[in-house]
Amino acid sequence: MTETGELTYRRVHRASPEVLFDCMTTPEHLTHFWGPAGTTTPVGNITVDLRPGGVFETTMVNDADGSTHTMRAVYVEVRRPERLVWIEADVEGGMRTTITFVDLHDGRTEVVTHQTNVPAAYLSAQARAGFTTSLDRLDVYLAHLNAKRE
Repeated sequence: MTETGELTYRRVHRASPEVLFDCMTTPEHLTHFWGPAGTTTPVGNITVDLRPGGVFETTMVNDADGSTHTMRAVYVEVRRPERLVWIEADVEGGMRTTITFVDLHDGRTEVVTHQTNVPAAYLSAQARAGFTTSLDRLDVYLAHLNAKRE
């Protein structure tokens, strides 16, 4: 049994909870930002069966060497636009990710990502920095979406 921990990421994005929820649950959106900088996740590598018990699977491709990393999860809770919960059973202890979308009522939404049963490898500064680059990529994608709407 390895040590597990928990992580919480908070980020305020310029988008409604509905837009952010859809970005996190639609392959055509996820392909633009899923994974850390230096990876891509082709739309064909993303499976979303958006219901409790449904599969959420992504395969990221390392831009430098072509190696892949697959994340397999099952949705536990799907409540648009407030909350999304999935469990990655493949990760020791069953890592649980809860994403809460908090409407700030000014065109912005705070997204709180809370993970429990996080394995030590995911707790490293490098892994946390990689996750943060994914949030940065989401910000860039949202700016692109907002520009298309204006």
